Amino acid sequence: MKWLTILFALFILLVVVFADTGHLGILGIANSIPYGDKAGHFILYGILTLLVDLTILQARGNSNRSRLVFRVGLILAVLIGLEEYSQKFFPSRTFSLVDLAASYFGVIFFSWIAFKFKK
Repeated sequence: MKWLTILFALFILLVVVFADTGHLGILGIANSIPYGDKAGHFILYGILTLLVDLTILQARGNSNRSRLVFRVGLILAVLIGLEEYSQKFFPSRTFSLVDLAASYFGVIFFSWIAFKFKK
């Protein structure tokens, strides 16, 4: 699980770098689909949240599940917010509160799934 989480985080990091430099390539198709960008934020950041949550929960064993899931979600929300804000400094990107909200809804929804998931 740990390696899958690391690889997915690296994939998202690459998507962010390619988007910041204006080289999204085939992934740019999401922008041509109505609300595709918002769905992408929800799904990608949601899956990242789920993977990180499950990895941390697996590593921590009997720790307080709700506290761990909340902390992971909060840390990811801060990082996602910083990434969205950083788009103001790239000419090929645009800061969007709607994108940020979609990302946060993904974090919340997939955190809930991780919390409900039983080993």
